[in-house]
Amino acid sequence: MKKLILMLLMAVCCLMTANAQKTVVSQKNQKVYDMAEQMPEYPGGMPAMMEFLMHNMKYPKDAEKQKVEGKVLVQFVVETDGRVSDVKVAKEVFPSLDAEAIRVVQAMPKWTPGKDKGKLVRVKYNLPITFRLK
Repeated sequence: MKKLILMLLMAVCCLMTANAQKTVVSQKNQKVYDMAEQMPEYPGGMPAMMEFLMHNMKYPKDAEKQKVEGKVLVQFVVETDGRVSDVKVAKEVFPSLDAEAIRVVQAMPKWTPGKDKGKLVRVKYNLPITFRLK
């Protein structure tokens, strides 16, 4: 009986994983807009995003020790469900600063997705993140 329940649970998990992968693949095949009629928005707007970044970014020790500062340009896609995906650095500054910028963007909560012609669309977003020592 225990083996049967375990096998059923495993089958359900496999089906759920396959469904989730299918959703991601279908979203990946959708067009990514550079601009939309209604651009994606961080929950609470720009002030809330700045607060999130201030509270969640950690200045990398090696960059701090070498007194490296700069502005990392992070590019990502806001999906139709508000998730942030395809996070990458469009303008590099220093390896550990670049990695920290990616980490903090990937940690963001879901955004309000963009819309075009009344439909939810995937939108590319560029976010400059400035690292400055005090």
